[in-house]
Amino acid sequence: DERRSKDASHTQLRLAGMIAVSDSLKPEAAAIVLQLRRSGKQDWMVSGDNERTARYIAAKAGIAPECVIAGVKPEGKLSHVQAMHDRGIRTAFIGDGVNDAPALTAAHVGIAVGSGTDVAIESADIVLMKSTLHDLLVALGLSRVVMRRIRINFCWAFVYNLVGIPLAAGILYPFLFIQFPPMFAGAAMTLSSVSVVCSSLLLR
Repeated sequence: DERRSKDASHTQLRLAGMIAVSDSLKPEAAAIVLQLRRSGKQDWMVSGDNERTARYIAAKAGIAPECVIAGVKPEGKLSHVQAMHDRGIRTAFIGDGVNDAPALTAAHVGIAVGSGTDVAIESADIVLMKSTLHDLLVALGLSRVVMRRIRINFCWAFVYNLVGIPLAAGILYPFLFIQFPPMFAGAAMTLSSVSVVCSSLLLR
C-alpha cells in the first residue's frame, strides 16, 4: 500500500482532451445584418442570455454593442418592443422560441423561423419555412413589391371606373347621341377584373 501511494504521488496527470460549448451563429447572419443596415434599418439584439454571451454573438453578427439588450425575460422583450412603438418606430421582431411569443405578437410584424417552437409560429405574422435567414430579405422585398402592386391596382381601378361609370351612365348621349348597351358595362367590368389579375401576375 505504501509503494502504491508513493507511485501515485509521482504520477503526472496529462490533459487528454477538452470540450467547449458555445452558442452557434448562422453563417449568413452577418451578411443579413449588413444588408439590413444598408437598407436603412436599425438592428437590435434582445436576448435572455447573459451579457457576455450576447455581446459576443452580437459582435460576430455585426450588431453594435449599444444595440444589445441581454439577460431579459419574455416581458423584457415585450417592453422593449413597446418602447420602440412609443418612439414612433415601426418594428419587425424575429424569434423562434417560446420566450419570443409576446414580442412577436406586439411587434408590427412578427417573423418566426419555421424550425422554431409552435408557440412562436402561432404568434408570428410571417413564418420563414426554411431555417436560413436569407428568406427574411426575400420576405421584406416581396412585401414591398406586393404593396406597390396593390397601390398600382387601386389607382388603375379608380381611373378605370372614373371613366367607365359615366360612359355606362350615358354621359355621351346628350352631345354625340352615343349610348352603350348594358352588355358593355358587363364586358367592361370583366375586363377590369382581368386587367387587375394580369397586373398581379406580373409579381412573378
